[in-house]
Amino acid sequence: MKARIKQTLSDCADSSLKECAERLLGVLGYRSMKTCSLSGSVGEFIQEFPARNENTNSKREFINNAESAHIIFQVTKSEIPAHNDIEGDSFDKSNSKSFIFIAVDLKSTTYPRGGYVGFAREINKRFPMPAAVFFKTSNSRVSLAFAERRQSRTGNSDVLGRVSLIREVDPKKPHAAHLSILSELALANLRQWMTRNGKHHNFDGLLEAWLNALDTEELNQRFYRDLFSWFERVISTASFPDDSTQKKQEQTIRLITRLLFIWFIKEKGLVADELFNDHKIEQLISDYSSETSDSYYRVILQNLFFATLNTKISERKFSQGKSTSAHYYRYMKEMADQSELRRLFNVTPFINGSLFDCLDSSCPDTANTAEKCIDCFSDEPDIHGNYFIPNCLFFGSEGLIPLLRRYKFTVEENTPADQEVALDPELLGKVFENLLAVYNPETKGKARKETGSFYTPRPVVDYMVDEALVEVLAEKLQADTGRIRKQQLRDLLNYSKDFESAPKAFTPAQKRNMVKHIASLKILDPAVGSGAFPMSVLHKLTLALSRLDSNNKLWSAEQKRLAQKRASKAFDTSPQQDRNQELTAISNTFDRYRDSDYGRKLYLIQNSIFGVDIQPIACQIARLRFFISLAIEQEPTDDARNNYGIKPLPNLETRFVAADTLGLPLSGLQSDAVVVLKKDLRRNRENYFHADSWDGKQKCRDRDRDLRQQLQTCLINEGIPVGDAEKLAGWDPYDQNVCTDWFDMEYMLGVGESFDVDGFDIVIGNPPYLQLQKMGKELKERYRSSNFETFVASGDIYQLFYERGCSLLTPNRGILAYITSNSWLKTEYGKSTRNYFFEKHTPLRLLETGKDVFKNAIVDTNILIVRSGPEGGVCRAVDMDRVESDNFPPEEKLWTRFQAHGDKPWSILSEIEQNIMRKMREKGDPLKEWDISI
Repeated sequence: MKARIKQTLSDCADSSLKECAERLLGVLGYRSMKTCSLSGSVGEFIQEFPARNENTNSKREFINNAESAHIIFQVTKSEIPAHNDIEGDSFDKSNSKSFIFIAVDLKSTTYPRGGYVGFAREINKRFPMPAAVFFKTSNSRVSLAFAERRQSRTGNSDVLGRVSLIREVDPKKPHAAHLSILSELALANLRQWMTRNGKHHNFDGLLEAWLNALDTEELNQRFYRDLFSWFERVISTASFPDDSTQKKQEQTIRLITRLLFIWFIKEKGLVADELFNDHKIEQLISDYSSETSDSYYRVILQNLFFATLNTKISERKFSQGKSTSAHYYRYMKEMADQSELRRLFNVTPFINGSLFDCLDSSCPDTANTAEKCIDCFSDEPDIHGNYFIPNCLFFGSEGLIPLLRRYKFTVEENTPADQEVALDPELLGKVFENLLAVYNPETKGKARKETGSFYTPRPVVDYMVDEALVEVLAEKLQADTGRIRKQQLRDLLNYSKDFESAPKAFTPAQKRNMVKHIASLKILDPAVGSGAFPMSVLHKLTLALSRLDSNNKLWSAEQKRLAQKRASKAFDTSPQQDRNQELTAISNTFDRYRDSDYGRKLYLIQNSIFGVDIQPIACQIARLRFFISLAIEQEPTDDARNNYGIKPLPNLETRFVAADTLGLPLSGLQSDAVVVLKKDLRRNRENYFHADSWDGKQKCRDRDRDLRQQLQTCLINEGIPVGDAEKLAGWDPYDQNVCTDWFDMEYMLGVGESFDVDGFDIVIGNPPYLQLQKMGKELKERYRSSNFETFVASGDIYQLFYERGCSLLTPNRGILAYITSNSWLKTEYGKSTRNYFFEKHTPLRLLETGKDVFKNAIVDTNILIVRSGPEGGVCRAVDMDRVESDNFPPEEKLWTRFQAHGDKPWSILSEIEQNIMRKMREKGDPLKEWDISI
């Protein structure tokens, strides 16, 4: 099948798309005489199939970019069964129980995913049935977009559903993953799937089979299984300075993190593909073929990581002897072709961003080799000898590089409204959540048996983010522009919503205020993991800004206003040159990326989004996803002198910090001298965020160390306990290998009274589930002595996260949104948590999700959204196990009113059930008062 598909595609360059697509569909088993003869004119196509709303930007975009549009044919119920009793050859454009196949020639050589999706939606809204649209660009690249239709949540009409895209297949050299995906769409394969899964061989069954074949979830699962097998091979084969199992796992996860980032940016042409071609590598490395050699990791990957991606092009050079700098190329004696290797390295821009910082200690006092050499990038054989990853782990039938080549990657994250049938950066979250679960001693047993069980599903994440943002923004807008409907905000954040009318949905004053409030948001994930929740926040706010302020005019002005405010108030001790530097950087960013999401994302990351995790490797992975999200917004050029047009990534060490969120802040003192030092530290760390050279970063780190030493001396002199002063000053945000046992949102993240806010607007996430009685004695006693109101020895750690999260919120305004086990709702040990919410906070939404949210989960879960402060009012609630709905979240009409009663168990009941329960409480006797033995 794949060979026939490949042969058919190869003819596409020399034939019309309609003919090529018809032959390809024939190979896949789809044939029909039901077609509509059109000339191919785009105008005729539009006229023949009118839409309800024709005056749209998407229509104009389609007309401007489409060269021709043809109906290939229509497949109805009569063509779907195994027997081929065609009932006629007439085309029926009103038949919703059918598939329509369309061919569209495009004028340009390439389009972003959003372009293809927009064209597919514009076509699909003209038909009542799902549409499979073949696109062909002017350079003969072929794409297939499948646009489904679904019932609206009201059930009164159908609406456009998700668009799935197989993007830009090279007909002369198709990617192996593209051939696999197309072969899975063959009718014979889909019939087998329908039979295996008990589906009827009719339109509904075929539609479900198509959607399953295009679903990226199975693709992600398959990739994770393959990658996990490789992960275990590394653990059993490779050697590291610290050969304990846990350290080997951490080192391997870090290696995978770096390589997957490179593989994603390679999709944008930012890394030479020859560096991953074993035939080319044989010409570049002297002893590559040796069975005992680890030359590929050292000569290629280490030099690519540290001396290339982490070093400016003009500063790249070869080491002369035993240099301690991690920015010089090493292992020259093992290079068979030094000049060619240098040429290949030099097509890669300087990336920055700390992901490729060499983690070896430069401290001469570090005697322990395992501590001194994390990456072991050294000219000294006795040091590097502790780090051995043989070439066979990268190439050969079971190597990592062939594994990666089997899959298609895309740098754009998929959304609920559209997806490329490829591995997207969200895959990183799914992969690393599971690898982190293997690395975590508490979950490693289950993690090795399951795949996909530890990653919060995207619909759940997006729902929680939407509701939290809607609550916060509605409250902020009401204060300065009057009441705004929450549904307007939900539409603004809805990927699937056709938002061409968005400018009419909000007044100019509302748009200005919305941009201002988005810029001031502070959002924290206290157990960040791989960054699923912060990434959703970034995407949702970027979507909102692009719809409210398409040319970034308001956003640019707001960033300058904030920078001026910081310069004049919080950092008035800094030189004038430093104060103007940030304003200049903002102007340059928006001059260069005026119509791009780059500026939106950059300043959201700088000002609004934060994460904490007890595992340093988790923070590194979360940063990685943000690096990719910024990298995809830049288009490379051929100008090596200007870093190939790539703006180096920011440094996110003070945005995602490794700390125990449950560890209380250290005792502090707000004397004038301490306040000044903290301001200087904060300003220095902001400078570090933007530092785009190794020297600039090192100066900031040195300055940070000096200021922390001054702070320690000042605190001790003013009476702070020596231990607390040493801990506070000893926290080094740039050390990627350590975690603190305390957390201070002001000192670590700059969120606090000294910076015009007194807490986070939103605390959101999926905190760990771990019974306190199963924790180590020392940790358990530390939490017991931390004065948590909700601490119960038989309870669970997520209850402490509830309380800690609420304490980090802006008083009487902030929103907490967690998904946790629902056992606290009714158990005895949940009493303290229930009473805590009843007395001190306002539950807004409670959704019991059951076991279906997490694959293979062994616990029922709930989503709780709470406003800080006891405002009173009634919570909206729904139990998904008690309603007839397959939608997530369930339709609003299925939700009921819920009222908490002190520490009494929380039960989601209908109005009738609530009345019965109230009467039972008033008139009945509880079981404990009955004269019986249970």
